[in-house]
Amino acid sequence: MHAGKSYKLPEFLVWTRRKIYKLFALGLIPVILYQVLGFKWLDIPWAIIGLVGTSAAFIVGFTNTQTYRRTDDGQQMWTSIFSQSRAWGLISRDFFNNPEKSKLLIYRHMAWLTVLRYQLREERIWESVNKKHNAEYQQYYTVPEWKTPLEGELINYLSDDDLRRILGTNNKATQLLSLQSETIKQLYGQGEIAVLQFVEMERAIRDFYTQQAKAEQLKNSPYPRQYAIINTFFVWMFCIILPFGMLKDFDQLNNEVHGIMKGYMVWLVAPFSTVISWIYTSLEQVGESTENPFEGSANDVPISQMSRSIEIELREFLGEGELPAELTAQNDIMV
Repeated sequence: MHAGKSYKLPEFLVWTRRKIYKLFALGLIPVILYQVLGFKWLDIPWAIIGLVGTSAAFIVGFTNTQTYRRTDDGQQMWTSIFSQSRAWGLISRDFFNNPEKSKLLIYRHMAWLTVLRYQLREERIWESVNKKHNAEYQQYYTVPEWKTPLEGELINYLSDDDLRRILGTNNKATQLLSLQSETIKQLYGQGEIAVLQFVEMERAIRDFYTQQAKAEQLKNSPYPRQYAIINTFFVWMFCIILPFGMLKDFDQLNNEVHGIMKGYMVWLVAPFSTVISWIYTSLEQVGESTENPFEGSANDVPISQMSRSIEIELREFLGEGELPAELTAQNDIMV
């Protein structure tokens, strides 16, 4: 997530430069055919270009609205996890007079947060984080889950027995919540918590399962591919035919200009069509980068930073003095 005032224009131009090169080439080809090779019949009526451009604008706007909604859903999920984690820390500390068990439950919860964010950072084939323009931008920030193996993080929160049990499972986050439920059941059976406290803690675990399932569903369900591909088709169809519709108009400008540009105005089709097409392709690229809110891009929900903030608060509930440092933005990017 960008945590600064805004992206700077030079950053945006660098991020989209590969498409700018392609668009300029697409704009230059019709000019060469028209001006150099003498194919003066090359012309596409503006009515056709207008229809295609309107259709492309509509589908790009629709796509960007939906992809933004996916990111907003991811943000809401992790805001709920943040709030519920605070509540879990309080009830784990205050429902019974057993500091050892309180620490066990709170540290297991931090392990659950760690496993969940690692699972959400796993690569999916439809994600765009490894595309050249996004991979290149990763030099400006670091994703913690890509630097440290999961086991190296979990040893800070789990006992050796719990660690061995969790590492051997398929869905580690689910099994950690199962461990929490087992411990709560044991505490209830030993009479350390009352029935209402037992019910409240089990309800909290159920809520964590709900938020985990929502996050997993968002991670494992891409934006519908039929909408994604039609968005790409419409945008690039418009970019290809646009310069053909501009040839006659710019050629006619030769009758109104004097000096060095007279007779060469048609060459301006390439830069002007590039600028117009760049607007469409940039909107498409922005929508694509917003589509998967947990993949590790610069526009993701900052789940690593939120997890660290939760950990600090939970450790403060336990009265610990040595706390990990907050994760800060790197070049205005929060992960």
